[in-house]
This record gives sequence, structure tokens and C-alpha cells, in this order.
Amino acid sequence: MKPTFEQLIAPILALKARNEILLEMVPAPQKLAPHAIAMTADVLEDAATGRFVLLHDPAGQEGWAGEFRCVTFARAAIDLEMANDPLLPEIGWAWLQESLKKHDCDFVAPSGTVTRVASASFGALAGRDEDSEMEIRASWTPTSGSNLVNHVNAWLELLATTAGLSPLAEGVTSISRSK
Repeated sequence: MKPTFEQLIAPILALKARNEILLEMVPAPQKLAPHAIAMTADVLEDAATGRFVLLHDPAGQEGWAGEFRCVTFARAAIDLEMANDPLLPEIGWAWLQESLKKHDCDFVAPSGTVTRVASASFGALAGRDEDSEMEIRASWTPTSGSNLVNHVNAWLELLATTAGLSPLAEGVTSISRSK
């Protein structure tokens, strides 16, 4: 018997993110697929934020090339030097690919964008420092419903990378930052 969507997402609902990341379930889009879950994550100290949506249509959808679709974004503040690096978009996309590989995610039909923004303030806001950020928007289709939690872990890894958090060795738990 094929597992239900609720059975497939149980490991996701039980997932604990590393201590520097606040992970929360949020209402999922209702019209994109018969089944969906969504979550947001914020790296403490406002270093990065993101969203993960898992869509499931047992009949599949042509644009997905499968029954599932992960739709994500990760946004983080970056320094101006990094924002000016012409390879930043390729680097951001490589971070996503590396995260998916590290977490043994089998997938097809990846798509996405990497955006960088640099802001300078003028007039009444002239006293503000220049700032910049990058945003990685990506979607992909898991090839099966087993181990969907790996895809969430890959997204969390991407978020940690964009925030500049040190990678954790396998089996190591992070210690909360002091406030």
C-alpha cells in the first residue's frame, strides 16, 4: 500500500533545525496542489531568512515531471564586496547543488534564480550604511516520496551557508549563540 502524504511528511514535522535557526510551520498554498506543507526559517541575529514549500499531486503535474515539487527561497545579507563578485549567481546556485548532493537528494527538473541587490540611501536616509543581500529562489522535483526530509535538510543547509554559519560535522549538534 502506498504511504499517505501525512506518513511521508511525518519526518519533516519532527525535524529539529540547528540551534541558530528558528523553524516554523506556516500555512501552505492551497491552490497549487491537493497536498502541501510550508515552513519558514530565520537564522538568529537576522542573518538570513527563507521559506520551503512541499507540494504533492498524486496525479503529477507536467511542469514538475513528478508527483512532488519543492519550492524554496533563501535570502541573506551579504557584504558589498561579495555582492560585487560577478560569479555570485553561480556561487549561490552551486551552494544549492552542493546542499542537495550532501543530503543525498534525488531530484529532477531544477530551476531557479540567484539575485543580488546593493542599496545606497539618499536624502533623509543618507546616514544609513550601504547594504546588500542575495536571494536564491529554487524549485526541484524529488524523484520519490521517500526521504523528503532530506530535501528540507538541504534547504536548511543552503540557508545556513548563505547566512555564513559554519558547517556542522556529521553527528555534531550546534550550540546556541549567546544573546
